[in-house]
Amino acid sequence: MQAADPGLPERVPLLTIAREWGRIGCIGFGGPPAHLALLRALCVERRGWISASEFEDGVAAANMLPGPASTQMAIFCAWRLRGPAGALVGGACFIVPGLVLILAISAVFLASRPPLWIRGAAAGAGAAVPVVAVSAALGLVPSSWRRAGGSRPAQARWANYLAAGGVAGALTGPFLVLVLAGCGLIEMLLRAPPRIAGLSLHRRRPGRGGAPLALLAAPAAAAGGLLSLAWVAFKVGALSYGGGFVIIPLMQHDAVHTYHWMTSAQFLSAVALGQVTPGPVVLTVAVVGYAAAGFGGGLLAALIAFTPSFVFVLAGGSRFGLLRGNASVQAFLSGAGPAAIGAIAGATIPLALALAHLWQLAVLALAAVWLLAPRRGWLAPRRGWLAQRRGVVTALIGAGALGVIAVLAGAPVA
Repeated sequence: MQAADPGLPERVPLLTIAREWGRIGCIGFGGPPAHLALLRALCVERRGWISASEFEDGVAAANMLPGPASTQMAIFCAWRLRGPAGALVGGACFIVPGLVLILAISAVFLASRPPLWIRGAAAGAGAAVPVVAVSAALGLVPSSWRRAGGSRPAQARWANYLAAGGVAGALTGPFLVLVLAGCGLIEMLLRAPPRIAGLSLHRRRPGRGGAPLALLAAPAAAAGGLLSLAWVAFKVGALSYGGGFVIIPLMQHDAVHTYHWMTSAQFLSAVALGQVTPGPVVLTVAVVGYAAAGFGGGLLAALIAFTPSFVFVLAGGSRFGLLRGNASVQAFLSGAGPAAIGAIAGATIPLALALAHLWQLAVLALAAVWLLAPRRGWLAPRRGWLAQRRGVVTALIGAGALGVIAVLAGAPVA
């Protein structure tokens, strides 16, 4: 793929990019599927700025990179229209509306004495988060299983990677990144050994310095303070594979147990906020940053978490087509992908253990029915079981409403 050519018949103004990407950032409820649908409707169907095949190549390449895929796709589409300036304007306008909203809500939810109904809404929405994580993991299984291939040894390795990620997500906390990378490297060694040396130095330049940087940053992170927050945000933005929800196990242990920036209940609320606000799910990291260091911490965490996405696109957007066809990249994702899915599923254990009241378990059960039970009868779509589950946003809003009702009726709340 080539960057936008100034000689094209239509050179999209930066003001148009700012307006359209800002609109998507304001109405993009529902996570990556909604963002990609809105971007496709704008760039491919309505305006014809990007061909359908080029858009699909971009989606495939973004899903092969660490970090938030829908954000990378928003940056890529804007880069395709106006080069680096378009990427910066489009990406910022896509991210900022949700960032402003989530920081404003964080100030209310994380206040020292929020109103009772706010605490009830937070506790109710937080109670649904473990089921939301299960739903997210299930949604990633089919494509990851297809990537594994039909051979029994490959399928057995897939199951082992899934189990390793599950254990890591439930127990290891900050070492999850090593498990994800290890599973990916093992599969890459097994599937594409001759091309490993050329992969990171030639084909995948955007991720080139990740490992050394990680080794340098880890000791600094142990010092605490803003360096620790920067390290947590960097892991979210540059070292996370498998979709937006993999940030939960990456952040939870650090935010709650290592640095004590927030309680387990507050972390559940943070995850819920990341789901019910528009824009990227990764904006959850801004809530953690706010808990650690106020508005400045929230802005710092968001800046660090999203910077790798801009770097990947600006440095490697023209190689996205090559990235999609690289056998070593495919092999790495065949190992890291199931490990990430397992990590998301494993994270449900500490998330569920964070629930403190019996009424929250009832909300959890109702959320499980809403999200996981298939629709039947004439309401059921004809595209498989996973397509028959209800929306995450409605589940979290409904759970929040139940929490308000419960606490106003006298139920205990932290």
